[in-house]
Amino acid sequence: MAGAIDTLNSLARRVPIWSVYLLLALPIPWFFYQGLNGGLSRDPVKGLEHLYGLWALRLLIAGLIVTPLRRTVGLNLLRFRRAIGVMTFVYALAHLTVWAVLDVQTLSRVWTDILKRPYITIGMAGFLCLIPLAATSNSWSLRKLGARWRKLHRLTYVAALLAALHFLWLAKGLQLEPLIYAGVILALLIYRLPFKRIRQRLSQGGVNRIRS
Repeated sequence: MAGAIDTLNSLARRVPIWSVYLLLALPIPWFFYQGLNGGLSRDPVKGLEHLYGLWALRLLIAGLIVTPLRRTVGLNLLRFRRAIGVMTFVYALAHLTVWAVLDVQTLSRVWTDILKRPYITIGMAGFLCLIPLAATSNSWSLRKLGARWRKLHRLTYVAALLAALHFLWLAKGLQLEPLIYAGVILALLIYRLPFKRIRQRLSQGGVNRIRS
């Protein structure tokens, strides 16, 4: 197992970052082409909107799973996390653009839907969380912000929760697919909880109560 992980890590170090951006970007024009030629569904706009949103959600999960993979099995994909994060924003932007321009089509209706439909409000809030993350996904911002950069990028967790809730609320009735995505995101966020620190604080609190 260790030998296989070492081999994968060695291969990952040889992969140029630009190729990751290119690979992740390729489905965008392909899905659009399918939509133009009736290859998505009876409603190509809805189909395109759904696919872009689904890929944004998948890439959010891919970004969240990088740390657990490194900590649990030693697979180090950290160098790809920035590309994954940026492309998450790109797909979310494509999802929003298709909805606003091709589906709703008028600015007044866009604002009305954002304000009056809770699942759209939640989706927009999640997208807004992604904007500062994408804007600061560069080395200059990392140097400039220092320790604040890491705190800012915790917005990823908020964006992931909102995206999962958006998908759950959007689905008509109880559907398995949104539940699976929500469960995976919840599990990845629970994994990040500082259990050791929480236990230490609880233990220290118990000791203080005994002393008092």
